[in-house]
Amino acid sequence: MEFNSNSAFLYIIVGIVIAFVLLQSVVFFVKAWRRGKELGMDMKALKKTVGTSAVFTIAPAFAILLGVIALSNALGFPLPWLRLTVIGSLTYEATAAAAAANAVGSSLAERITDPTIFSTIAWVMAIGIIPGLVLVPALGKKIEKGISNLESKDSKWGKIFLSGLFMGMISAFLGLVFAKVHIGLVGWIPVFVMFASALLMLICGLVRKLFNAKWIEDYALPISLLGGMALSIPITNLVMSLVG
Repeated sequence: MEFNSNSAFLYIIVGIVIAFVLLQSVVFFVKAWRRGKELGMDMKALKKTVGTSAVFTIAPAFAILLGVIALSNALGFPLPWLRLTVIGSLTYEATAAAAAANAVGSSLAERITDPTIFSTIAWVMAIGIIPGLVLVPALGKKIEKGISNLESKDSKWGKIFLSGLFMGMISAFLGLVFAKVHIGLVGWIPVFVMFASALLMLICGLVRKLFNAKWIEDYALPISLLGGMALSIPITNLVMSLVG
């Protein structure tokens, strides 16, 4: 039997998992709504909160949808749909999938038809995210308490520590961006795309500051992601024309 990453079996399994997650969301929403009414919260405020949350959820979801579509070219639709719907993130999933594919001599630029390679990529994507599920409940509260104690003693060093943690996380991904600059101008394409995305984020920040547009805070990330993806096409074409 020929392997198919878009088989009906995979769709059924993924559909069951996602349906369970959606059921959880509905249950928690109902409980939160009832609890708000028990506390005597204003109904207009509750409805406004629900409406605002729904609107601000749609914009980031577009970036996730594009990630699913991008990964589906190589991995089919069910696996990216599952990973980016339940707990994964676009940055992590794409990186993990690409690293696993390269490790077994394949590439996400082509359809994965070998079940061994597909399962390897799926395991790397799934297992790699598990430490977060374990470490956050086990160590999250202690780390948060330690940071709070540090900030209470010295707010300056507390901010420096948090900035250091954030930069450490960003640095883990920068290696992938600069990994191929040694091959020439073509290797700089990811760097140019990164700068284009950063520029879009900077513009969003300026709009927020100059026009007091607080609403843009919820859209800055998807704007940067989608804009970077869109600009990657003309940037790649321009670089390839210069090289050619």
